[in-house]
Amino acid sequence: MKRLLSITIVFLAALAARAQGDTVFRLQRTVKVAASDFAVDPFDNLYIVTGADQLKKFGPAGDSLAVYNDVKRYGKLYSLDVSNPLKLVLFYRDFASIVVLDRLLTPQGVLDLRRHGMGQVTAVGSAYDNNIWVFDALESKLRKLDITGNRLLETVDFRQLFDMPVQPQKIIDQDGWVYLFDPAFGVYVFDHYGTFRRKYPLAGWMAMQVQNGRLVGITPGGLQFFETSSQRQRQYQFPSSFGSFSRYVVGNTRLFALGKDSLSVYSFRY
Repeated sequence: MKRLLSITIVFLAALAARAQGDTVFRLQRTVKVAASDFAVDPFDNLYIVTGADQLKKFGPAGDSLAVYNDVKRYGKLYSLDVSNPLKLVLFYRDFASIVVLDRLLTPQGVLDLRRHGMGQVTAVGSAYDNNIWVFDALESKLRKLDITGNRLLETVDFRQLFDMPVQPQKIIDQDGWVYLFDPAFGVYVFDHYGTFRRKYPLAGWMAMQVQNGRLVGITPGGLQFFETSSQRQRQYQFPSSFGSFSRYVVGNTRLFALGKDSLSVYSFRY
């Protein structure tokens, strides 16, 4: 009898967890597209890198807004930063090149980092003042550049700051801080003068975003929200139906999930 009761409790708990996941994430629409990557800006505009190597921009309602047809000109696209919708930053890591597009996906400039002595940049991000942050892995420094490659600011050598070999994969300039995400060690926070301020040892995250003072982590099983002010952490488990998605991005009120031949958009309540 006790064993039967225990099994019943576990079964009901599982149903409750599944129901919670189903109520948190509600499917709004599905975009049929074979995409290799995508990004979402602060206004929930959607940017999709298609299998035909085009970059397409869609509005929140799904309307097509612009197309960029030259994605492969500088090799394989490594990252796409759309945090500033007026100045998109495309990073081609293998060829150490940065392409800047405007809101209509019209090219505004190209920066060859090798010509400026930076052939091993591993992460790039938009700066709040329309410049560009880069992490130079060879010299282990965070630098701010303008589009012509002039060095406006740089940190001290990270090997003097940290005991471990920090290798950021993403740079986010938001809320007055610069966040460097290293999946192995967590999130490192700098001010706009390049001074190190704090570290959040958030291990196990595959990807990271910043939203209104929260660090948003993508894990294999769900989303984690870390409140920087209170140090509190919340987790939302993905429903079992999410098993076929390869990548997730959290918008203002939506969760975007990339599948094999489609991109699903969910309303998200937290």
